[in-house]
Amino acid sequence: MTKPSILFAAAAATLVAGAAHAQYPILDAVASRVVQKYESATCEELWKKKSEPKSAEEQRVMQFLRDDPQMRTAFFNKVSGPIVNKMFECGMIP
Repeated sequence: MTKPSILFAAAAATLVAGAAHAQYPILDAVASRVVQKYESATCEELWKKKSEPKSAEEQRVMQFLRDDPQMRTAFFNKVSGPIVNKMFECGMIP
């Protein structure tokens, strides 16, 4: 399992566990770990991860974020900048 996969699995477990109570401090911690792990991943790891199917935990987190627009917005506001920068550096976006 690659670093991004491990990160996403840990983030999924933490986010789902705290989701019932909408604890934004948990979201902040998960978002920080996502950013840290994403920034430390190599471009090769990111390209490999992109081609892999989503795990059950990743799918659960994605569904949770689809179902809770406020939590999704808060999460994306925290992670989008660093992740987009890394994707740009790796040639994943123009």
